[in-house]
Amino acid sequence: MEDFYELLGVGRNASDEEIKRAYRQLARELHPDTNPDPAAEEQFKKITLAYEVLRDPERRQRYDTFGADGLRGTGGAGGPGANPFADFGLGDLFESFFGSGFGGGRGRGGPVTGADLKHEVTLRAPVRCATCEGQGAAPGTSPVRCSVCEGTGEVRRVRQSILGQMVTASPCSRCGGMGEEIPTPCPDCRGDGRRTEERSYAVEIPAGVDNGTTLRLAGRGAAGPRGGPTGDLYVHIQVQPHERFQRDGANLVHVLRVPMTQATLGAHIPFSTLDGDEDLVLPAGTQTGREFRLRGRGVPHLDGRGRGDLIVRAVVETPTRLSRSEEELLRKFAGERDEAVAPEDTGLFSKIRSAFK
Repeated sequence: MEDFYELLGVGRNASDEEIKRAYRQLARELHPDTNPDPAAEEQFKKITLAYEVLRDPERRQRYDTFGADGLRGTGGAGGPGANPFADFGLGDLFESFFGSGFGGGRGRGGPVTGADLKHEVTLRAPVRCATCEGQGAAPGTSPVRCSVCEGTGEVRRVRQSILGQMVTASPCSRCGGMGEEIPTPCPDCRGDGRRTEERSYAVEIPAGVDNGTTLRLAGRGAAGPRGGPTGDLYVHIQVQPHERFQRDGANLVHVLRVPMTQATLGAHIPFSTLDGDEDLVLPAGTQTGREFRLRGRGVPHLDGRGRGDLIVRAVVETPTRLSRSEEELLRKFAGERDEAVAPEDTGLFSKIRSAFK
């Protein structure tokens, strides 16, 4: 199997961003949607496999240590000669990386998919101490075996009972279960091997995320004490409400207030969507609650396959402040339809109100 770093054209010390940038460039050149050469398709599969391994800190470490053999058996059926990528879907990775349709453009038979976003997250978290390289011991010194537990990290106690001897084990209180003591602690981390610092990470937000979505950043969490492995960082997404649209899954809903005249006689209304203006046609006789569905104008689906719809819900408004001429027209309209209405208010207060209109 070819070397994964050589396939992507990066060095073994390449950062995650460099690996991602190299893969993105190669994938655009080799993807079957833009390059019909069968050899390019085969090369595309190879670089995608390489990226899938090198983007994961744990799998990358195994690959750096043992090569491709160190990855066998980590994903589906293992065993000698087993394919370590048997359960890996190229289409799923590419869609999650670029979106549905090549380059995030119009998918097959669907509308344009929204672009992913990038957001910076800043937090304070324990990181490996650079002074002692995470060991906890001052430079020039080393940890020693714990004098209480003799390096086992636990203390055993034997006590007699009516059933005989009972042995209990508990973490060593002197070394905290580490099995080592720090005679001369590091002056910067005081023997913990970690320091709390402020770190910033660029987080890619997939198009279509909703409240409650959690993103996992592998290897970006808190460092373990005394050189322990680093945990993961989980980012919980909270989507800010839109000033015009309400979200219903992948659909967007907008309440459109329509004047009585337009609802009665019909109208063409320019309506602004996330993708530009649409000509919304209101048929004559539109009632409150009637819905108009604009296909593919909603939120992108998380799997990258198209978008939801934009639903416009009509609410017919009844005028509340009428001029004298408007009231006369409505009364004449009611008379034509033989509809009974309240009698005209001709009192003093009505005349005063009319004078100030």
